[in-house]
Amino acid sequence: MLLLLETPAGYALFSLKNKKLLKADPESIYDSFKTSADAQRQVGLTAFHKFEDTKAAMEACTELTEGTVGKSLKKFLKKNVVDAGLTENLAVLDKALGVNINKKLGVEVSVLSENLKEIMRGVRLHLTELIEGLDEQEVKTMSLGLAHTLSRFKLKFSPDKVDTMIIQAVGLLDDLDKELNNFAMRLREWYGWHFPEMGKIVTENLAYAKVVRLMGLKTRAKDTDLSEVGVPDEIAAEVRSAAETSMGTEITDEDLGNIKTLSERVIELTEYRASLSEYLKLRMNAIAPNLTFMVGELVGARLISQAGSLMSLAKHPSSTVQILGAEKALFRALKTKKSTPKYGLIYHASLVGQSAPALKGKISRVLAAKLSLCCRVDALGDQVEPTLGQEFKEYVEKRLATLEEGGMKSQTKGISRPNVGKHQKRPAVKGSATAYSAEDDVVEEAPKRKKKAAEAEEAESAPRKKKKKAPEPEEAEAEEEEAEEAPRKKKKRAA
Repeated sequence: MLLLLETPAGYALFSLKNKKLLKADPESIYDSFKTSADAQRQVGLTAFHKFEDTKAAMEACTELTEGTVGKSLKKFLKKNVVDAGLTENLAVLDKALGVNINKKLGVEVSVLSENLKEIMRGVRLHLTELIEGLDEQEVKTMSLGLAHTLSRFKLKFSPDKVDTMIIQAVGLLDDLDKELNNFAMRLREWYGWHFPEMGKIVTENLAYAKVVRLMGLKTRAKDTDLSEVGVPDEIAAEVRSAAETSMGTEITDEDLGNIKTLSERVIELTEYRASLSEYLKLRMNAIAPNLTFMVGELVGARLISQAGSLMSLAKHPSSTVQILGAEKALFRALKTKKSTPKYGLIYHASLVGQSAPALKGKISRVLAAKLSLCCRVDALGDQVEPTLGQEFKEYVEKRLATLEEGGMKSQTKGISRPNVGKHQKRPAVKGSATAYSAEDDVVEEAPKRKKKAAEAEEAESAPRKKKKKAPEPEEAEAEEEEAEEAPRKKKKRAA
């Protein structure tokens, strides 16, 4: 049994002397590698290939992580296994690497088991004693240098292309907005006990904080020049007049000091937010110029943050980009079997916002299709200017105009037009163009109906006579009395 080990110093090939370890209990194998002398009795070094420099080690390491057989490993195995005529099985830790070795060199590779893992672990424990000329400190230095080099290679390190800064910046921007809102509301509520009328006069949070820091107590409103903090003269006059008739309570100097400290904090956070927003704009233009041109730096940064990275966003299809940020609504719609959302974070883009409500779904689909292409160009290309973004934005704007025109035309589709055909002239009578035709003036008589059918229709059309209601008992008695009196009167007249 041959063991292939990849170390920061190079490739090592060991032969297993004690075959009983393959059938032993995995937990008892560690006892066989307690000391370097024990390890030398279990395995022996067959061949060792040392890397020339860190670059060669990095190339070999990247090939091993991908599971491919590089030139240096292929040459090493062919020289020491194939050409040497060794027919023993080769144990490799990586399964994909073992399959490729078998395909390219025809070497039989053993199936990795728990026993082989413990044997490999014991060999690595005493690696410097098993390989002559290898210093432990040198191995540590090589492993540290290889780790740094491999990390840079995997990250494709470039200070201008690090999208992690964008994710952190847009997250901090959202947090700052929440904190600023809380601090500004707290400042208005706190200072409002002293001067409540100023809250309705100075509506902007930054201007309010600056006025509080500059003026302090409301009694100093007359002597304070509010134009120093950029307040217009009309608003300053309103503040002075309101301070004279204010209904607020009096506060101490200690209270005023705490209020001024809070106002300074609001001013500092507002200024820092402005600088952070400018930093985000510059960073987005450097990393994703086409994406930024299409939807703006804020929406683009939120899309990258939601996807995890620019590369992850580039791998998403346009349908995913369209609803990115509306995951809760999507899964809720799928669960309740209702219509799925038409847009997510791209709803805040200007192109979607300026469209009509009925067209927002179509425009968001068109915009997402172009955004996915822009992300791929930004992630995998080297463009600095947003040439593709400009072209795609013009296309989306034209598409929006076309849809709006189509919507206006569709409003007149319901009006019916008269079906006008060609007039066909009738052939004239021979002899005279104005000859009289008696056949044209014949009026067809209506067919005579049968007598019984006519009578039945008349009977149906005639209104049915209403049945008289049965007279009530009192009315019936009165009618009977009148009927008896009537013949008596007639008899008297006859007499």
